[in-house]
Amino acid sequence: MNRKFFVDYVLCVARGAVWGNFVNMRSLQENGDLKVESKIEEAVAPLREKIKDLEKSFTQKYPPVKFLSEKDRKRILITGGAGFVGSHLTDKLMMDGHEVTVVDNFFTGRKRNVEHWIGHENFELINHDVVEPLYIEVDQIYHLASPASPPNYMYNPIKTLKTNTIGTLNMLGLAKRVGARLLLASTSEVYGDPEVHPQNEDYWGHVNPIGPRACYDEGKRVAETMCYAYMKQEGVEVRVARIFNTFGPRMHMNDGRVVSNFILQALQGEPLTVYGPGTQTRAFQYVSDLVNGLVALMNSNVSSPVNLGNPEEHTILEFAQLIKKLVGSGSEIQFLSEAQDDPQKRKPDIRKAKLMLGWEPVVPLEEGLNKAIHYFRKELEYQANNQYIPKPKPARMKKGRTRHN
Repeated sequence: MNRKFFVDYVLCVARGAVWGNFVNMRSLQENGDLKVESKIEEAVAPLREKIKDLEKSFTQKYPPVKFLSEKDRKRILITGGAGFVGSHLTDKLMMDGHEVTVVDNFFTGRKRNVEHWIGHENFELINHDVVEPLYIEVDQIYHLASPASPPNYMYNPIKTLKTNTIGTLNMLGLAKRVGARLLLASTSEVYGDPEVHPQNEDYWGHVNPIGPRACYDEGKRVAETMCYAYMKQEGVEVRVARIFNTFGPRMHMNDGRVVSNFILQALQGEPLTVYGPGTQTRAFQYVSDLVNGLVALMNSNVSSPVNLGNPEEHTILEFAQLIKKLVGSGSEIQFLSEAQDDPQKRKPDIRKAKLMLGWEPVVPLEEGLNKAIHYFRKELEYQANNQYIPKPKPARMKKGRTRHN
């Protein structure tokens, strides 16, 4: 009996020990599960917040857009619509309620200029080179495609010529097929180094046809010729805007133009480089004024060329000093050798635009410059975080010369 009692006692103790271990193991497992859940929650919580932020950004994504009825809403194509001027034109036409298709090969255009419209039902972005034909249905075509700054259009002069000739032919062919109206973004460069001052639309120009900038100047001149050939022979409705110097946000910081060069140099404390004595004159308009002029011209009955620019004339040296003052920079002004074929005077006669379009620039020069300086300062901060500091980009010229645009 004693032996049996002892065996039963040992078995009971053993059972108790096993049960205790089981309970302890289960407790440890439950505690472990709680710790794992806690760790998962810590990792997931920031993700939940990011998802909430993303949801908010999607609901507040697009700028305000007007609603237009079917009969008032137009299908509009903008070639070069991801570029400096094209992206601002895209903004205006989108906010006015139209359906906008942007075509760009991103040689100088940037997707970030129009990314705030991507996904909107009225907007479409097509990666396409206008040198190749395009087949879409549109009501209006703003043909802005072409590099416009000296370093860019001189980088590949044959490509510049093709864009302004073959590209323009393709867009005129599209306009003919679908019955669209086409506006050509021409340039004050068609006047060359003018012998008439200020320049009106009847002046034929003074252009060097074999100079380093001829690929752009003559490309735009023949593009105008093509427009009027299609108008006379095929009945295509055309509008031609001769655009003078324009500046504002979304300019390339290192595109070699006088505005971007001076602002960039002043912000970085580098010498402001003036080519020649600085007595050359330019007239600068803010980009929003130009966009309003383009839209007014497109929707007008004026088929002959129209100057769009600011008649307020400044010398390059005055402009450099003004930017120094607005930036608050201590940069010196450095004079370099004068550039080949650099126009000595540039000032638009805009009486035609005033009379026939009711258009004239309204943004004061200093106000526009302050907006551009603010944009460039933000871009510098952004690029500094990525360890990239842009430098003013000289044009590729014969004899290593650079010119003002």
